[in-house]
Amino acid sequence: MEWLWLVPSLPLAGFLILILTQGRMPNPLVAMIGAGSIGFAALVALAAGLDFYTTSPPDGAYAQVLWTWIDVGGFTPSITLYLDGLSLVMMGVITGVGFLIHLYATGYMAREEGFSRFFAYMNLFVFAMLMLVLGDNLLVLYLGWEGVGLCSYLLIGFFHTEPENGYAARKAFVVTRVGDTAMALGLFLLFRELGTLEIQAILDNAATLDPTICTIAALLLLGGAVGKSAQVPLQTWLPDAMAGPTPVSALSHAATMVTAGVYLIARMHDLFLLSPEAQFAVALVGVVTLFISSFTALTQTDIKRILAYSTMSQIGYMFMALGVGAWSAAIFHLMTHAFFKALLFLASGSVILALHHEQNIFKMGGLWRRLPIPFWSMVIGSAALAALPLTSGFYSKDVILLTSWDYATGGTWFWVFASIAAFMTALYSTRMIIITFFGEMKIEPHDESGVNMWGPLVVLAVLAVGGGWLGLAPLAGVLPDGGVGGGTEHSGVLVYITAAVPIAGVLIGYLIFGGRQLRVDSLVESEVGDRVRRFWLGGWGFDWLYDRVVVRPFMVVARINKRDVVDSFFEGVAAASRGLHQLATRSQTGQLRWYVANMVAGVLIMLLIALEVL
Repeated sequence: MEWLWLVPSLPLAGFLILILTQGRMPNPLVAMIGAGSIGFAALVALAAGLDFYTTSPPDGAYAQVLWTWIDVGGFTPSITLYLDGLSLVMMGVITGVGFLIHLYATGYMAREEGFSRFFAYMNLFVFAMLMLVLGDNLLVLYLGWEGVGLCSYLLIGFFHTEPENGYAARKAFVVTRVGDTAMALGLFLLFRELGTLEIQAILDNAATLDPTICTIAALLLLGGAVGKSAQVPLQTWLPDAMAGPTPVSALSHAATMVTAGVYLIARMHDLFLLSPEAQFAVALVGVVTLFISSFTALTQTDIKRILAYSTMSQIGYMFMALGVGAWSAAIFHLMTHAFFKALLFLASGSVILALHHEQNIFKMGGLWRRLPIPFWSMVIGSAALAALPLTSGFYSKDVILLTSWDYATGGTWFWVFASIAAFMTALYSTRMIIITFFGEMKIEPHDESGVNMWGPLVVLAVLAVGGGWLGLAPLAGVLPDGGVGGGTEHSGVLVYITAAVPIAGVLIGYLIFGGRQLRVDSLVESEVGDRVRRFWLGGWGFDWLYDRVVVRPFMVVARINKRDVVDSFFEGVAAASRGLHQLATRSQTGQLRWYVANMVAGVLIMLLIALEVL
């Protein structure tokens, strides 16, 4: 474990080499550095994990102090890497899945300009996420937190010649800053009350906090998690983030960025356990997000936006799991989701590349024979996304649903809404597969992907099926069990209904979009049906609301300022200063007797004042 420092250092070294050479290296060498640095980091992470298990460090954690960051007024945060079961799982997902995505990107981005710049940003992205999950204090965590925000901005707007891409990048940056501000306030509050930002010290002393302060701090941290993980009400940036290259979407949704909020709440779980109100808020945010996004995904036509809304929904399941007390189940689902979501994005990228960057599913069709590996990858990934039995998603999502039933505050309703969303997930996944790969072929595909592109798909497909068997032994003693260990028993009826929901969604999806035995055209084409469809398509009106409540008023103020109404005040001050200057210059006549008279008058005035004072 003494080599743990190499895990974040290797991606950072890759970034520095690529950014300092400024694209002068040939693409094969760039690919070796960009993907190789993550691959070596994954190997070191694997070795550290094996060493962690064999040595069994005291207290179940290992800390590696690198150096003292600052020393001001007794505040001495250090750059320390902290490895326990939770950070070990996160480190494995980030480096393992991250390497597969980087390897895939060496083929996907081969013909794009800025090849070296792309991998520099990707390496920096992985470095920042590793610092986020390995930091032993909230200041180092916040360093990584802001780092992934910067990298997401750079990568979403990677194709910067298109104005809409720049808009999407700015939107992601601004919206997530709202949550980041809340999180910063939470850190200030914790430091004021406890005098430290060391995570373990905060958790050990959290019980000494006033309950109100504890709730406020937890809610502020939740605000940061909501922004970074694209949960209601700060979820609007994520669909537009699909403007970035597909490997970026895969990395952000599967291994970095959007999972950061889940990790933050899980890491600070003792603080949330002391505040039932904050924990309920976490569950409520999750169930609202997963419900809304599952309906929105059903109406999308862009294959990447479908997957984006599915990410919002699955992260919502993780938030709900954290809120209802299924702590380990939430991280279990984070791990399995990383496998099948990376698989789905990379497989969709292969389809998009083969169809000359076409992303509209209604312009696809008839591809299952021509693109067999992407087809089966999408089928397997969609099955895991829908949580069909024997897939990895089934093992993690079912635990969340069953545990939610036992939640003391409206657990039945949480189960109902989450089950409806699970049905919708199976429905839109079936729709995506049928429309994309079956029916009439509309564009002739040209699949030129090599082993560097289809190899990661095969590995991720295996993990998407068998990843659920890995279990979460590393989390033993780190997080409350939350049902993963089989501690919660339910009636057979509830278990069977929960397992049957996604199967029903697939069958009905086939009847609607494949077999055409159920006709819904008349409903959709009706005025009410069309309004509902457009409402769902627009993400339940959140962008419309924010446009009118925030964006337009801000633009009005900007236009007023543009007309110099605001600037006129400052210009008036400058004009008054110039006028006084002109008056003062009139006293400078150049006549000696005038100056003498002024001096005498001044002396007389001063004498009069002095006599009056005396």
